[in-house]
Formats: sequence, structure tokens, C-alpha cells
Amino acid sequence: MTRQTRIVGFDLARAYAIFGMYIVNFNMVFGNYHDASLMAQFLSLFSGNSSTVFVMLAGMGITLLVNNYTHTKEGKQTIRLILIKRALFLFILGMILSTWWPADILHFYAVYILIATLFLFNNKRVYIYVSILVTTLFYVLLLLIPYETSWDFNTLSYADFWTIQGFIRNTFYNGWNSVFPWLSYFFVGMYLGKIDWSNPIMLRKTFWIGFALYLTVIIVQASSVFLPKDSMLYFFLTSDYLPPMLPFIASTTGFGLILIPSFIFISNRFPENKIIKQVAKTGQFTLTHYILHLTLGIIIFEILTGRNATDWGHTTTIVEPAFILLYSICFFVASYLFTKLWLSKYKTGPLELLMRKFSD
Repeated sequence: MTRQTRIVGFDLARAYAIFGMYIVNFNMVFGNYHDASLMAQFLSLFSGNSSTVFVMLAGMGITLLVNNYTHTKEGKQTIRLILIKRALFLFILGMILSTWWPADILHFYAVYILIATLFLFNNKRVYIYVSILVTTLFYVLLLLIPYETSWDFNTLSYADFWTIQGFIRNTFYNGWNSVFPWLSYFFVGMYLGKIDWSNPIMLRKTFWIGFALYLTVIIVQASSVFLPKDSMLYFFLTSDYLPPMLPFIASTTGFGLILIPSFIFISNRFPENKIIKQVAKTGQFTLTHYILHLTLGIIIFEILTGRNATDWGHTTTIVEPAFILLYSICFFVASYLFTKLWLSKYKTGPLELLMRKFSD
């Protein structure tokens, strides 16, 4: 087995993604997505972009992990077994978390990983074909099953999640991060994990492809102001997250292709910067920080605001977006300090360490 040098820029991107998820999830529970204020609109910019980057980076992580193992028959069996065990760990952890946090992403990750084990050693072009296929299949399913099935979008609750039929539908079609089409982000990430990121030309090429894709969608979406608000085309162009229509998928993929090479450029430009190095280490604790912000983070927020997280979608008492942003920043700083303190005694995060003990 050979180990590759860790790319600091990837971990910086992970740190951004977890910070963005703090904003999105705290705002989802305690904020108001109908708020038209400037600050509220700023917070809404993180919706979708943070989660999709999170998934793309997870796919990259799988490819980079595979690259650390020799591709002999024994090596392939070893890495597949490790990934299957990690998928099982994440699935169990995610299902436990789902009893508290209905929008959990971990059990979806588990399914992504299980599917990915079937394609680990393919040519990277196959990953793009799979991305296109799963996105296409999502639209086929849209024709067959009403997307709103089991959803109450006023309270963001899913009626039959804990039934076999409902769970399968939610996992593969109309859940928060359902396999169709969210697996496409994961496989784009797997493709990116095979790129030579030490090549400046590839870095620039990826950035500009992402920029062109993102800008094109923004321009097309801007044209929606001339469309009737009740038209299908307007819905298609402006739909955000639920359901994830093609413009949303294209723009968030483009954003990821902008963000990842940008953070690699920053890490290459300032290789000895201590703050950058420490923020990158915070990005290595994404599993731990993800769980902490949805448990400890929400509980502290409840205490500070007097709001009950279980009232999600049912209350008219809204926390100001400026406070949500400030709290997200403070919680990220706390995450940074926790990471620094933990690494003074251990080499990896607590939940990351537990997962490795379970799988390796």
C-alpha cells in the first residue's frame, strides 16, 4: 500500500462545506426562508452549495482512499471491504441521527458508497457517464411518481419515512439527498479525485469550466423574471433543492468546480500559513463536526433563543438572520479550537477514529 501526500486545499474546501452546513441547518430550524431581507438572502446563498460540495468532496475522498491501495486482486478486495464497513457505520449513525434530525445526510452517504464500490476501478470517464445516468433516471422517476409524495413542504416533514416503502422512495427518489440525482455529485467528486491537482493547467481548466457552467445557469435563471410565476418553466428554472431540477444541479456542480481548485490555489499560494493549516485540519473532522452541530449546536441555540428545535416548520417565532450567521461563525470558531485541542493528543477526530476502528 502506498500513501499519497494529503492535499491541504481539499481539507480547506471541507472546512468551508461544514461551515456552510452550519448556516444552512441552523437557518432551516430557526430562520425563515421566506424572509426577503438582504441578510436572509445572503444566508440562502449557502443553501444547496454547501451540501453539494460536501457530497462532491466525499466522492473525491473515496477515490483518493482507493489510490492509496495497490490494485492487485487482494488490494481491491481490501478496499471494498473497508468501504462497505464504513458505509454500514455511516448508515447506522445516520439512522440514529434521523430520529432527531430528519434531514440527515449520512445514511444517504452510506448508499452512495455502496454503489461506488461497484465502480471503484473503472476509467474516470465512467464516473461522468454514471453522473449523467442517475440524473436522467431522476427525471424518468418524476414522470412516474409525483415528487411531493409523502411530503408536507410547509413543515418539511415526510409522512412515511419509517416504513419500508417510504424509506426506499425517500432514499432513492424524493428525500433530502436522494440517490437520484444526488449520486451524480458523488461521482463527479470521484472523477475529480483522479485528476492531477499538482498540474496548474488542470487547476485553471477545472475552475473555468465551473465558472462557465455556474455563470450560464445564473444568466438563464435571471431570465425567469419575464416568465409567469405559475408556469412550469419558471418552476424548472428556479427550483431550489426540493426538487433538485437540472439548473440547480448544474449551478451547484459549477460552484463546486470553482470552489475546490480555488482552495487548492490558496493552499499552494500560502503553504506555511498556520491559520490555513489549522482550518484545513478542521476540515478533516467533518464527520465529528457534522454530528456536533446537529446535536450540541442546536441544543445550545435552543437555550440562547428559547426556541424549540422540534417546532421546526410549525412556529412563527423567527430568529434574526444576523444572529444565525453570528452563531454559525462562533460555532465554527469553537470547532476550530476543538480540533486544535483534540489534535494535541490524537491524530484524527473522535468519530473519524471510531469509524476507522470499525472498518480498517
